[in-house]
Amino acid sequence: MRVLVIEDEPELATILQRGLTAEGYAVDVAGDGVSALELARFEDYAGIVLDLMLPGLNGYRVCATLRREGIRTPILVLTAKDGDYDQIEALDTGADDFLSKPFSYPVLVARLRALVRRGPAAVPVLLTVGDLVLDRATRSCHRGTVPVPLTPREFAILDLLAHRAGEPVTKSEMLRQVWSGDVDDPNLVEVRVGRLRRKVDLPFGRSSLRTVRGVGYQLVDDRTGA
Repeated sequence: MRVLVIEDEPELATILQRGLTAEGYAVDVAGDGVSALELARFEDYAGIVLDLMLPGLNGYRVCATLRREGIRTPILVLTAKDGDYDQIEALDTGADDFLSKPFSYPVLVARLRALVRRGPAAVPVLLTVGDLVLDRATRSCHRGTVPVPLTPREFAILDLLAHRAGEPVTKSEMLRQVWSGDVDDPNLVEVRVGRLRRKVDLPFGRSSLRTVRGVGYQLVDDRTGA
């Protein structure tokens, strides 16, 4: 899942990007309101972390503009402004949650996860493809009743494929959705998918994670008679 961090303090933006990447998110960063607005308009983000005090266009206006244009991406406001009226204004302009600086990083992650989970895309918490089940709330995976331990990146790849089960997903799209920054190396996808197969398919004698030649990969229900 891809999220957008809108923060003009470079050090904090870097900390958030690294931390959320470790949690399995692909993270874009914008340092001002104008560029943030353009990204949020044209990218399909699962969630947005939005600072209020931004150069160019403040967070209130970014949030209000997105809502006015019908963009319902969940927004977590993160700001040094902690007065009641600031919180009320942020929520009234369309924000979904509010967290004051200094903040607890685990709390931020939990709140962002909660927003993403109940986000506008109405993606179910449990994604099921055959007997392979992904729990997006706990970020866990099972093949039948057997738990399958995954790294955050592996979970993100499987989440993308499970959300579009049966549909081929290109390597370039997987890079864009799962990796942050200007990563353009299809070998990264091939290596990770190979590791995933060794976890979700090979131990069970299955072949649900398939290569679509010349395109990318797809996740299918490969049970006999399914």
